Parts: sequence; C-alpha cells; structure tokens
Amino acid sequence: MRAAVLLAPGRMAMQERPVPRPGPGDVLIRVHAVGVCGSDTHYYREGRIGEFVVEAPLILGHEAGGVIVAVGPGVPEERVEQRVSIEPQRPDPDSAPTRAGHYNLCPHMRFFGTPPVDGAFCDYVTIGAGFAHPIPDTMSDAAAALCEPLSVGIAAVRKAGVSGGSRVLVAGAGPIGVMVVQVARAFGATEIVVSDPDPDRRELAGRFGATAVVDPAELSDLSVDAFVDASGAQAAVCAGIAAVRPAGRVVLVGSGTPTMSLPVQRIQNRELVVTGVFRYADTWPAAIALASAGRVDPDAMVTARYPLERAAEALDSDRRPGSLKTIVEVAE
Repeated sequence: MRAAVLLAPGRMAMQERPVPRPGPGDVLIRVHAVGVCGSDTHYYREGRIGEFVVEAPLILGHEAGGVIVAVGPGVPEERVEQRVSIEPQRPDPDSAPTRAGHYNLCPHMRFFGTPPVDGAFCDYVTIGAGFAHPIPDTMSDAAAALCEPLSVGIAAVRKAGVSGGSRVLVAGAGPIGVMVVQVARAFGATEIVVSDPDPDRRELAGRFGATAVVDPAELSDLSVDAFVDASGAQAAVCAGIAAVRPAGRVVLVGSGTPTMSLPVQRIQNRELVVTGVFRYADTWPAAIALASAGRVDPDAMVTARYPLERAAEALDSDRRPGSLKTIVEVAE
C-alpha cells in the first residue's frame, strides 16, 4: 500500500508498505479521508510535541474515515463494506483508567500518528472493531474524518457543563474553537462569545454560531457560566478565568507551554472548577448524531483538499490565509 511517511522534520516521502492484517477483534479499513490536525503539523515541522518525539519514520494522521474491507477473528463478516469513522485509539483494556471508563487516559495507549504508532496517511489501517464507528450514507468521507476534532469539542463542552441557556466564552477560533462553538450551540448555549486576535478568525467564528466575537484586548465585563480555552495562550487563559462567574467552570483544551501562571486566588475565592481535556472517551455516537442531524457542520469547515501524494503540502496549508481544515483524500 501507499504511505506518506515523515522521515525527519520537514521531510516527507511516499513509500510502499505492507497492508496490515487485522488481528483478533480488529477490522481492516480502506482509508478514504484524513483530516490534518495541528499535532500533525507540529510533528512535521518540529519532530516532537512535548515528551512525544519522532525518532523513526512515522505515518502521521489520526482524523480518519473509510470502509471496512476485512475483519479479524471474532468480528462478524457482516461488517465488511461498512462505512466508518475511526476513533484512533488502542487503550489497554486492563489498565485502571480504562476499567474506570477513562480509557483516553490509559498510560499504555497506542494512538494513531503519535510516536511510535503509525497513523492514517496511508491506504489501509487496522483498529479494534469497537473503535470503527458506523456512519450513515448521508455523511461524507470528510465529515467521517472530522468526527475526531468534533469529539474533542464534545469532550470540552461536556466538561464545561453546557446546557440550555448557558453563557460560554471560547478563546481561540481555530478548528477546535470552531468545533466547541458549534457543539455549545447544539447543547443549548444561548450566548457564545469567541475571543481571537485575528479578525478573519473572529468573522469565521460568527459564521459557525458565535453570538459575539471580540479582540482579546477588549475582553471585559463578562460573567459567563463556562470558559473553554482552545488557544493554549497564558494571557487568554487568565482573561477567560477572570470572565467566569462564581462557581463556574474552566476547561483547558489548547496545547500551550508545559507550565503557566494562573490567578489562583480568584479560582479559590470564586470556587471555580478548572479542568483539562485530553482527547476523548465515548464521544463518537454523539459526534455522528450531531453531524448527521445537521446540528454541527464539519463539511463547512473544509477549506482545502489534497491527494495523499501531496501530504507535505497539506501539512503546510494551515499557513494560507483563510485556512481552517484541510482534508487529505486517500482513496483513488
């Protein structure tokens, strides 16, 4: 099969790789579409994200969808030809977090496109059958792939406790911020304020459901129920915390510096709940339902498409003005 392989920072090459064989409980998927994530671009440009370092050739890509073409022992043959969205995780079923229902926190997780585990910028991948989620025929291949970032948005909004009538502040109008906006609206938020220094990104957030957009320098006089940071910037996090009402919630999604200073006294005095989001658990059914019902529109977020052979260009496409989400179209 074809594979777009990261050889070193800034160096991609097309290679021929063996088609993987599905093991017990696995399915083999013909990949149709893969979304480009910010983590992919970090690995491509810097060769690392924090403690995760690319030390050998690596296939990137973890936002993916396709069609099941074979099954391993223990998986019903009826699943062959089923269109699916891939939840790109292989947790250890016996780890304590997995047994407690927090499989995303499994210390032995094997996650697509995270060193040393290969991802989906290739023709075929295998995954546990339970992590290949069937999708309706009305859902596009791109939307199937984008159920992954949509799942991050769902995990964040759930942790933020958003429900009917909620007031929410979102910092950062990139792909995850825009997903959070759409999910918050679908969950019933009636006031969704988005803060971003880029006027084009602010305008984009308005198109996807933000009720107000502001420059971070002008953020003041807010009292929201929940703040979701999708920027990773310390200034944005501190400004967001200042905007949360007493007993409100703060959810940190954006990946910034390993450490940052926070207004601890305000957090204490207002009894704010501050938490993080690391990937997701049990979000795919909701993601597929929201996208299928039109409550969230992943397809509208796609701003560029590239074939697999141009994966390097796809990884650099976020530098183009107006870029929001790029799709690598794998199936010929």
